[in-house]
Amino acid sequence: MISLFILQASAPGGLIGSLWPLLLMFVVIFFFFIRPQAKKAKEQTKFLDSLDKGVEIVTASGLIGRINKIEGSIVTLTIAEKTFVRITKGSISKEMTEAYTKSLTSTETTSS
Repeated sequence: MISLFILQASAPGGLIGSLWPLLLMFVVIFFFFIRPQAKKAKEQTKFLDSLDKGVEIVTASGLIGRINKIEGSIVTLTIAEKTFVRITKGSISKEMTEAYTKSLTSTETTSS
């Protein structure tokens, strides 16, 4: 009978002690996965809101063009002389646009 009570004794620390690993996992997931994605989404939204006519952009599919007109969530791009394409704002990539403009500026400085 005594051995039965010994087996039923709770672990030291109780419920709080057993929740620490779960809480630690949540904190790690938050700081390594959720927070960076939220920050990236916020930067993308800020970038899309700052777009204006005449800015050269790159879409997520790799299409390069200059903004001709912005009507709500629809953007009209000029991809060649008298060639216009309508795309959604969400398809404009901040990372690809920044990489493209960076490559243009580095090409211009090396050719000068």
